[in-house]
Amino acid sequence: MTLLQPATRPTRLVDLFEYGLDAPICLTWELTYACNLSCVHCLSSSGRRDPRELTTAEAKAVIDELQRMQVFYVNIGGGEPTVRPDFWELVDYATDHQVGVKFSTNGVKISPEVARRLTASDYVDVQISLDGATAEVNDHVRGPGSYDTALRAMQNLFDAGFEGFKISVVCTRQNICQLDEFKAIADRFKAQLRLTRLRPSGRGADVWDELHPLPEQQRELYDWLVLHGEEVLTGDSFFHLSAFGGALPGLNLCGAGRVVCLIDPIGDVYACPFAIHEEFLAGNVRSPGGFQTVWKTSELFLRLRNPQNGGACSSCAFFDSCKGGCMAAKFFTGLPIDGPDPECVQGYGEQLLKNRPQKGGLPQPSDDHSHRTTRAPRPVPITLSVRRVDRPPVSACAEDPLAGFEPVR
Repeated sequence: MTLLQPATRPTRLVDLFEYGLDAPICLTWELTYACNLSCVHCLSSSGRRDPRELTTAEAKAVIDELQRMQVFYVNIGGGEPTVRPDFWELVDYATDHQVGVKFSTNGVKISPEVARRLTASDYVDVQISLDGATAEVNDHVRGPGSYDTALRAMQNLFDAGFEGFKISVVCTRQNICQLDEFKAIADRFKAQLRLTRLRPSGRGADVWDELHPLPEQQRELYDWLVLHGEEVLTGDSFFHLSAFGGALPGLNLCGAGRVVCLIDPIGDVYACPFAIHEEFLAGNVRSPGGFQTVWKTSELFLRLRNPQNGGACSSCAFFDSCKGGCMAAKFFTGLPIDGPDPECVQGYGEQLLKNRPQKGGLPQPSDDHSHRTTRAPRPVPITLSVRRVDRPPVSACAEDPLAGFEPVR
């Protein structure tokens, strides 16, 4: 894997990565939109299967391409990927072809037998989704009984001897106060905690105003991440928090179309897993040349690989740290792509949010595969923690996307 060389070579590796790679470091692959849950913040608006899903043969052809391109691993998700009938066949095919697999699941199919099978593999990692350290908080977002399902899956993995599986938490207004409790659950099962940012994508756009962390919680999260940087993974979700004064571990860069992308169940390729919208559609793996041609020649990806000029953020002293924040978060909240992040910790996004279009004028996801059900809203208590934090130096990243990567000189 090599860098796509710029005409004038920057000196920092993060700046080099703005120009992209000849293959993604990793990619997210949503195998199916089918899901047994209806999580209110689902980034892909999943629930019902799309009849146009890639066939088993087509999916294997994509894996063959990834092997040739030397993609390190794929993050398989959905929907709930384990409900797809050929899921295990595709996982085995990927690992047999030197493509590592990390799959995200709500745990519904992680029986004791499946847990033992996973423990026997050296090339598969598992990520259990949990969005509340208590059933009250989790089930408000993920649905009744989902907390017990996730905990049961964790217990099965633990009993089978699978150490180091991931517990994936989307940070919300209701669970920021539970960070220590999430860490305790991970320690209990010899797992690793992974925190990700809530984006206003898919169904998440409808609940973002209700669920996204308050400004004081953003600071609490930043302090907690600095304190636990070596123990907790973030997948580079929170680079917008770097404007608090110190960069968090990781790439601290929007990698959309540069080092990451998304393949959806019907083969459409998007720049980012959180930007499923025609504005960020680069092509389809069923097209001539397949995924590799989309990655290397897509007009969208080539445009994203031009260095950012900063726009309205260019005069901010923290732009080199936060790079203006998350593209998807700005787009789906109706803010300019070259403007500040809606959760800009310096407060520059707040006024823009007040003046944004009404709900009906905001961008909508390209497709909605939701179940034909409606969510009955109910309040969930919010606890604002008060912590005294001695801020140590920012630590090395526990999940560095550059691990093992050596740029070509």
